[in-house]
Amino acid sequence: MFNSLFQNPMRLLFGAVILLVILSQSLAIVPEDKQALILRFGEIERTVNRYKPNEEFGRSGAGLVLRVPFTDGIQYIDKRILGVNMERQQVLSTDQQRLQVDAFARFRITNPVRMYTAIRTEDKLQAQLATILGSSLRNELGKRTFATLLSPERGAVMDNIQVALNREAQKYGAEIIDVRIKRADLPEGATLEAAYNRMRTARQQEAISIRAEGQKEAQIIRGSADGEAARIYAASFGKDPEFYDFYRAMQSYRQTFLGENNQGGTSIIMSPDNEYLKRFSGG
Repeated sequence: MFNSLFQNPMRLLFGAVILLVILSQSLAIVPEDKQALILRFGEIERTVNRYKPNEEFGRSGAGLVLRVPFTDGIQYIDKRILGVNMERQQVLSTDQQRLQVDAFARFRITNPVRMYTAIRTEDKLQAQLATILGSSLRNELGKRTFATLLSPERGAVMDNIQVALNREAQKYGAEIIDVRIKRADLPEGATLEAAYNRMRTARQQEAISIRAEGQKEAQIIRGSADGEAARIYAASFGKDPEFYDFYRAMQSYRQTFLGENNQGGTSIIMSPDNEYLKRFSGG
């Protein structure tokens, strides 16, 4: 048999081609940076080299993989950190300032089975995450002022966006690693000075509101204190009317003859037996 094969090179070549085809359908190479899904008639049969946190390079299960020829297919899914860039979005802040914002996110596919079942390909996943990132960014920045993007609070804003985006990404078998704003610009035709003027006007209105509230509270406190003083005076009058009359007369003399701040008052000419001066005459 072997002699006949060697005597007929075409048969040998044909046999070698068939063997190579069978081997190519039976063996597959899974790189270190890829995860693989073995698909049998389109259904997931098993996973190879799936992502595991803190795994050591070279001990992940990558390499040659055996599969059933002609029935098993293979789907490669990236294991590395991937990026998604959001198209420029226009955001309206709470102080009615319109901003043009560019942002990006970094993510990793941690559950290839869920990703393949939910959305099939990495390109579709990136497009979906870009849409969710834009929505999360508009929702979060819509709760903030323009000054927030220029202050240390910007870090907290990014954390909130990352949490919201990660919650949605987990539905597609992905994990969000980082979210950042690349640029936040004013629309064309708007100047930074105009934005600052609007911010200054908003702060002045807030200060006026706070001052009015303070004056209102001061009036309430002053009225309460005057009422308490009147109550004490009334109680004193009930206990000793003569002393109360003397005390009120002394206050009246001081106000009349000395004036405000004891700087001297109005000169008044009265007869010695005037009723108003009875406290000076020993009455």
